Amino acid sequence: MSLRGVTLWCVWLCLLEVSVGTVRKYKFDVQYMYGEPDCVEQVVIGINGHFPGPTITAEEGDTLHIILTNKLFTEGTVLHWHGIRQYGTPWADGTASISQCAIAPGESFHYRFTVDRAGTYFYHGHYGLQRTAGLYGFLIVDLAKGKKEAFGYDGEFNLLLSDWWHKTTREQELGLSSIPFRWVNEPQSLLMNGRGQYNCSMAANVMNTSLPQCKFRGNEKCAPQIFYVHPNKTYRIRIASTTSLASLNLAIGNHKLVVVEADGNYVKPFTVDDMDIYSGETYSVLVTTNQDPNNNYWISIGVRGRKPNTPQGLTILNYKTNPATVFPTSPPPITPQWDDYNHSKTFTYKIFSLKGTEKPPKYYDRRLLLLNTQNLVRGYTKWAINNVSLALPSTPYLGSIKFNFNGSFDTKNPPNTFSEDYDIYNPPLNPNANTGSGVYMFQLNQVVDVILQNANVMKGKGSEIHPWHLHGHDFWVLGYGDGRFEEGDERKFNLKNPPLRNNVVVFPYGWTALRFRADNPGVWPFHCHIEPHLFMGMGVIFAEALLNVKRIPSEALACGLLRNMSITKKHN
Repeated sequence: MSLRGVTLWCVWLCLLEVSVGTVRKYKFDVQYMYGEPDCVEQVVIGINGHFPGPTITAEEGDTLHIILTNKLFTEGTVLHWHGIRQYGTPWADGTASISQCAIAPGESFHYRFTVDRAGTYFYHGHYGLQRTAGLYGFLIVDLAKGKKEAFGYDGEFNLLLSDWWHKTTREQELGLSSIPFRWVNEPQSLLMNGRGQYNCSMAANVMNTSLPQCKFRGNEKCAPQIFYVHPNKTYRIRIASTTSLASLNLAIGNHKLVVVEADGNYVKPFTVDDMDIYSGETYSVLVTTNQDPNNNYWISIGVRGRKPNTPQGLTILNYKTNPATVFPTSPPPITPQWDDYNHSKTFTYKIFSLKGTEKPPKYYDRRLLLLNTQNLVRGYTKWAINNVSLALPSTPYLGSIKFNFNGSFDTKNPPNTFSEDYDIYNPPLNPNANTGSGVYMFQLNQVVDVILQNANVMKGKGSEIHPWHLHGHDFWVLGYGDGRFEEGDERKFNLKNPPLRNNVVVFPYGWTALRFRADNPGVWPFHCHIEPHLFMGMGVIFAEALLNVKRIPSEALACGLLRNMSITKKHN
């Protein structure tokens, strides 16, 4: 080959590498291990011997190749890549019975997908209550080289928030599936980056509490991770909430938080003293270290939206001008009253998209009004959407719909709305609810509006916060309202600068409106991100343009009715 030919070949290879990005390979062994997340030893689910799992880092455009081996002894597993849209790879979404078969003990599965957009994401188990047991970790996607963020900063660190129980997930699952019903109750502790404290407080000496002062030697697995900063610098804190149940409030003593990113999308920056963060949400905030450099400061998280029985989670922002062993001399920030929903709404209503963000279509093609209620179904306590409690089939939807397998799920269309005379404040004690596995089918590029309607729980015990997550898409949050949604409420919709999210909160006795374009062929769950609520049926299934799905790995669908079918030649 001539020198000119060699040069052109090299240029072509370089262009190819730029166009497809780097392939980043990880090997994950999911296994039981002993841990002490809150100073109490118990069994957790870790990855490669670590809890939380390893942080995955990549640049936008890269391809991730994660080889997951299930080393759990008695149960299947999957990993969901939360916030990654999976264009062209719906089988890699990591949802058991939806996008793939659960990976059996001793078996391996190859997840291959492209991270097409920079942002703060995470991964977690999506089988049973495995997220509750500790199966999660960060996934950080940086901008491609040569690109600049919409904001400047001097350094960054990650903050992964979770809640923790001493009751095993097997026991929790049994209680949720029993007659009489046994609720999981409140978590014993709150964790930051997998570390928390039980039956002691780091701030006992400076606050009014019955808990004793925590005493650390320094090598405990539950000892707080200290965040080291220099004075007069700006730091980006990437935050993700993997909580199973708790809504949280985050604050840093004496420091303002500037919110700049939500669920992988830039938002119009705004400044707050504290912020609420719901399960499944991710944020980036900027913190400027402009306080007295002779002090250290508390980073605190506390429970919101539920009457708390769990102490604050605490760690320290350490100005490097001080020893990290010096605790702050002031009490931690006070978590707002758990039922001060006006405080929560004030924060949420400040989130708007950054100028230049794609705007929503002006009109929708189809609308769903989804009412979430608590019901008794054949004596079992369930959550239901329009009186249908989701029960996942043994054959993954992706294969059943793609290959027209009848009998694997309910073919009757689930209801698009609920009764016009339904009283959200005084619902009937036991509505006529059933379990079901039906699917909402959308045409490619159809614009869909979803109105999430909250109501009273069973037996009139109040209404709860529900954070909802949509797989495979971002959506525009068009608006919120109190009471029952009415047609006239459309006038309140924000079509100018609504935030793009993949998680959204529904407040007690309220509604939330969102809009998305069904532009991603596949099958995608839309569900409450509170782990026990999804386990009890609070979710629906969306499917769109399955004829456009290509190259499904055979191992993704080798279970249920598809177990003995060769799919290799039927979908390429």
